[in-house]
Amino acid sequence: MHLSALTLIIPDYDEAIAYYCDVMGFDLTEDIDQGHKRWVRVTPPGGGAGMILAEPANEMQRAAIGNQGAGRVWLFLNTDNFERDYNALRAKAVVFEELPRHEPYGTVAVFRDIFGNRWDLIGSAAPAAA
Repeated sequence: MHLSALTLIIPDYDEAIAYYCDVMGFDLTEDIDQGHKRWVRVTPPGGGAGMILAEPANEMQRAAIGNQGAGRVWLFLNTDNFERDYNALRAKAVVFEELPRHEPYGTVAVFRDIFGNRWDLIGSAAPAAA
């Protein structure tokens, strides 16, 4: 088994597709009209679990937009080149909450997407010398 996707509640399909694909560089891997809703999947360019973008079906779901992680960072985007991707996101007006910091697991900086979700951009630490 593997985690293939998670649902991200967003206010509008097309706005979310534009943001995650044009700004964050994700691929639109599925967009299927189901009549009453769409099945929309975006996937990071390096692979891994995708996100199913879902418009809210009720007020409780609408209230969760941007707060599905209850204020915590809950989305983690790993990169093989932190500086490249950090600078590329900043150039596209992604707002980071902090300067990059170094942790035992790598270089990390927190940012929010346009809907308020908190993300970690993580550049993995170099492997320890043998």
